[in-house]
Amino acid sequence: MTSTMIWTLAAFVVYLLGMLLIGATYMKKNKNSEDFFLGGRGLSGAVAALSAQASDMSGWMLMGLPGTVYALGTGQIWIAIGLLIGTILNWMLVSGRLRRYTIRANNSITLPKYLENRFHDKNKILLVVSSIAIVIFFTVYTASALSSGGKLFNSVFGIDYKICLTIGAVVILAYTFMGGFMAVCITDFIQGMLMLVGVITIPIIAAVLVGAGNIMDNIAATGVNAEHFLNVMNTGDGEKFSAVDIISQLGWALGYFGMPHILVRFMAIRDEKELKKSKFIGCGWCAISLAFACFIGVIGRAYLPLLAEGKSENVFIEMIQRVFNKDIGIPFIGGIFLCGVLAAIMSTADSQLLVTASSVSEDIYHSLINKKADNKRVLLVSRITVLCIAVIAYLIALDPKSSIMGLVSNAWAGLGASFGPIVLMSLYWKRTNLAGAAAGIAGGAATVLLWDYPKIIGGQTIAEATGLYSLVSGFIVSILLIVIVSLATKAPDEEILKEFEDVQNRVNCGCDEGTEA
Repeated sequence: MTSTMIWTLAAFVVYLLGMLLIGATYMKKNKNSEDFFLGGRGLSGAVAALSAQASDMSGWMLMGLPGTVYALGTGQIWIAIGLLIGTILNWMLVSGRLRRYTIRANNSITLPKYLENRFHDKNKILLVVSSIAIVIFFTVYTASALSSGGKLFNSVFGIDYKICLTIGAVVILAYTFMGGFMAVCITDFIQGMLMLVGVITIPIIAAVLVGAGNIMDNIAATGVNAEHFLNVMNTGDGEKFSAVDIISQLGWALGYFGMPHILVRFMAIRDEKELKKSKFIGCGWCAISLAFACFIGVIGRAYLPLLAEGKSENVFIEMIQRVFNKDIGIPFIGGIFLCGVLAAIMSTADSQLLVTASSVSEDIYHSLINKKADNKRVLLVSRITVLCIAVIAYLIALDPKSSIMGLVSNAWAGLGASFGPIVLMSLYWKRTNLAGAAAGIAGGAATVLLWDYPKIIGGQTIAEATGLYSLVSGFIVSILLIVIVSLATKAPDEEILKEFEDVQNRVNCGCDEGTEA
């Protein structure tokens, strides 16, 4: 093992031990399920904001997005624009209202439980449908994070992908298993800061090393038309984007309204003052990070020799290694920045595991199977669920050829179409009823599965044949089903309407829970 690799390994060991220490610390503080899943609703504004954004962006932001820009050009930034729009709208439209409503709806601590309480679902229909959707799509989402980790370790240390995948999965599993929500949020806060520093610093250093006057020539030297590459209206082959292409990429914005691992951060914020702080921090972090992630793809094309086919998602990793191992010669610092990529991966995987565990243990086991289970039993089931989901995701991620972008795209569409429409309608349309909610969740999920997987149009999926992202179609179908079925069935009873009005009054007066409207 070379000295450079030893220094890099030392940085990883220090970082990973720190994350495990946080998990062990918070393990002692989890006294009940609300502590494990929501941290007792005690998040500060800064922790809530960076935790939400770090758990959102994952290895996709530092590997998938830069890799797509590197391979296909700046036309891919429409996805980033869509995500920024979605982030801002989610903080502005959903965060405060959802926090108030989950407290009003019998102190709901998970998204399925909120939907059950919001619509007074005594038969647990929404609980079951929601939990199934979460388990299916989050397992795929977690697989994308584990795949990112495997590719990171493989690229840095040259170790077999499967061994690398195992190392990353074990560490993520360990501190999530031990510490619960607060451990996840504190580690996500640290990881969010590390991601931000890395995503800004590395491409700026690389740009300086290339020289501003050489960027266009260097890009052209890789065999692409530099003007086409830098034209945001062009596809990778120089063709103009169609309206469907742009709508599909901007459509990623719709996913935010239905991401349980982001929405749960809104539910856990301490008070209204901290919520306002979170909005500015979260949106600012997102704007800066997405802009520089795209910049990494552009500068990477100018700074690095043409990466081998299928390796474009490693552009940020390769950039860090060349900057600090070759050009500057400080491998330990390079190792710390590589931990920023690992941070992006871990900050999403831990959140996904925790949300899935909450759906199984709290929403299915505690609510349906064993209503008399005490907190210790529920926590035990939670930790067993974390282990089981991690194993299934690990098996999905075993294929080293699996695309991070592809896995994230499918999971994002499924969750966004299942939950985004009903979250919005439950908060803003009082006529929404139980039947409409169930139809919307099931219809959104089914549309995405039908759109993305069976090859029913000339050997192609519907997504391939139309070019339209499944999230857009699934979201539209879900909204239509919620409205049509709600209007065609019995209106909500007076108690449900009164709860809606109570929350609306608190929104209008700016009151926090516990104060008079």
